[in-house]
Formats: sequence, C-alpha cells, structure tokens
Amino acid sequence: MIKWRKWNNVLHRDIGYAVVALTIVYAVSGIAVNHMADWNPNYRQQKEALELQPVQGETTQEMKQHVMRQLHLADEPKSVFRPDPETIQLFYPGQTYTVDVPTGQGIVESVRTRPVLYEFNQLHLNSVKKGWTWFADLYAVALIFVAVTGMFVLKGKNGITGRGAWFTIMGALVPAGIWIWYQYF
Repeated sequence: MIKWRKWNNVLHRDIGYAVVALTIVYAVSGIAVNHMADWNPNYRQQKEALELQPVQGETTQEMKQHVMRQLHLADEPKSVFRPDPETIQLFYPGQTYTVDVPTGQGIVESVRTRPVLYEFNQLHLNSVKKGWTWFADLYAVALIFVAVTGMFVLKGKNGITGRGAWFTIMGALVPAGIWIWYQYF
C-alpha cells in the first residue's frame, strides 16, 4: 500500500524548498508593481536644476554646441529636439537636458535602474520571454502543487478536516468576495 501522506509531505517539503527563492522574487516584485501609481519600481528618476547663460546661436546645431560647452559635455547627444522656439533638449543615454533658450535655466533628468528590483520585475512581468515563459509556467504549477499538498500535511483537528478547512474557506472567500464586489458594486 502506498503511504500517500508520507509522499505528500516529502514532495510538499522538497518542492516547497525548491521554489522559495523564486517565491521571494515574485512576492517582492508583486508588492513593487502593485504600487506603480505611487512610484516607478523599475527606475529611479532624479531632477537637478541647471543655471546656464542664455543660449546663443541661430540654428539648433549652434545652440546644441553652446549648451554642450557650458555643461562641459564632450560626447555628442543621441538626439536634439526643439519642442518649441524657446526650449532645446539634448538626449543622452539615461539623461535628458532641457534648457530654456532665453534664460539659460533648465533641468537635467537622470534615469537609473533600481538594482535588484528591476531584475525581479523583469522576471515577474515576463519581459524576458522565450524559455523563461516555460520556466515561469513550471513555477506556477509547482506553487499550485505546494498549495494543494499543504492542505494535507497535518491531519486531525488541525488538518483540512478540522481547523484547516475553516482557514481554507476564509482564504477562498477573500478573492471571491473582492471579485463579486468589483463585478456588482
């Protein structure tokens, strides 16, 4: 006779250990992306004021050279844009310089990835695609397995036929209740 509870507990434990690290990645990333309306979980944006002389030049090229000299920028920008006659923007990887032509006042906006969190989010949101999709699906199946086998680890009054049943029902009522609330109210 197969001792199903023994195998249930062994597999629950071992697969649970195997998915711990990825569960932490998904949990941290999940918290971060749930609050995207409050902050950017992938990038840190920084703005700094610039005080330059009024921009000299007749053409965009001359204005660009004037701004680059004042800011001591040796490298050519990826692109230059004039959104209006009184503004010039120089775009560099990770930085944008926006300068008011008549006054010389401006800002530099820097964008940097958030270390670790950026990578976690790329995995969680499946930006990688390709083989990662299959691995993420396998991980999801492992989580389902750990959840189901977890219900049968304990037996008796603390198991699924006792106290565990009530906690399982309460846990199921939360997403069901929220779904019903958003569907009908």
